[in-house]
Amino acid sequence: MTEKKQSNQTLQAVRGMNDILPDEAEAWEHFEDIVRDWLRSYGYRPIRMPIVEPTPLFKRAIGEVTDIVEKEMYSFEDALNGELLTLRPEGTASCVRAAIQHKMLFAGPQRLYYHGPMFRHERPQKGRYRQFHQIGVEAMGFDGPDIDAEHILMCARLWDDLGLEDVRLELNSLGSSEERARHRAELITYLSAHQERLDEDAKRRLHTNPLRILDTKNPDLQDLVEAAPKLIDFLGDESLKHFDGVQALLKDAGIPYRINPRLVRGLDYYNRTVFEWVTTRLGAQGTVCAGGRYDGLVEQLGGKPAPAAGFAMGVERLLALWREGGGEVERAQPDVYVVHLGEQAQRLAFRAAEALRGYGFAVLTHCGGGSFKSQMKKADASGAQLAVVIGEDEAATGEVGLKPLRGPGGQQRVALEGIADAVAECLFIDEEENDGGL
Repeated sequence: MTEKKQSNQTLQAVRGMNDILPDEAEAWEHFEDIVRDWLRSYGYRPIRMPIVEPTPLFKRAIGEVTDIVEKEMYSFEDALNGELLTLRPEGTASCVRAAIQHKMLFAGPQRLYYHGPMFRHERPQKGRYRQFHQIGVEAMGFDGPDIDAEHILMCARLWDDLGLEDVRLELNSLGSSEERARHRAELITYLSAHQERLDEDAKRRLHTNPLRILDTKNPDLQDLVEAAPKLIDFLGDESLKHFDGVQALLKDAGIPYRINPRLVRGLDYYNRTVFEWVTTRLGAQGTVCAGGRYDGLVEQLGGKPAPAAGFAMGVERLLALWREGGGEVERAQPDVYVVHLGEQAQRLAFRAAEALRGYGFAVLTHCGGGSFKSQMKKADASGAQLAVVIGEDEAATGEVGLKPLRGPGGQQRVALEGIADAVAECLFIDEEENDGGL
């Protein structure tokens, strides 16, 4: 294809990396406001990390024989200095790196949260995109089952705040690294005895990451993995005590759950408690939130040993679930729309609009010219309750006209100095009438 033909083509977004248009973006902002209030109510503070990180960070944290590192990361060499970089595929490794780099744990345990885009090269489908967005919560420096339970209770409260139904909790314990090693050896022995039944993916993982075979979606392997040695049978007293402690707190809070011995998570850094919140309403992409403990990760990334736990939720999936349940956001509308005709009127219109914004009103000023009639049509379509009307006569006297766009009431003139009080009175009266005077 010639360069000229290429330059004439309409450019589009990268497949699986989507634009979020205004109507949808307003729903995102509403959701994010709910989430920020929810996180503050539990004492979590925001942290923001770079989108690009050194590639070795994710290889060390996630594990070299995971799907993410092997097939899904967007990695490249920086042409300016040869550094190997990766668009972050998840947030925990970045958050832990930041905590270590800035010595945050020296000040004591940390409750942190972040939100933003993550990147994985996957086949785009409903609920799964190449650029997707997550809200992540991390608690570092806490070693008891109480923080595990807190994270699960937090999620349950958010589902309630959003009015979500058909979201259920699955729970498991991965124990310690020593316990997993004993289970791993037994699992390899068991699976090797049935190697002729394994698919190519399972054969590839058999000696590198056999635990992930238990999470296979291949229906032909379901009976095989169901009969496989269960990790929970290899847990020692300390791990069982921790897991029992989590369950006791969940039972006290009335949170139903199902212990799923095949719940293993896809990242190498997890230990002890792991959990997922799942739904049947999003097809194959049924996990809306997942997390657990990762007590060894801080030391693994070069920090002083410290316990830690966290979880992440997919924004796209949660919004889809919320909307399926009837959740909607009203479109943002201005309080006032300013229409004007003539050069002097335009200048007064800008002064009037800024004066109103100074008092906290949302004001849309008409731009682009047009007759009073065409401007008033746009004012009505904007959803504003009130129009400020300025023509040559008003500009000459330093006054503005106020015209209700919803309900009864006629146009009145007020001096520019009194515009805020007059607008407040109009809007307040209109709200009282809409509320039936209550």
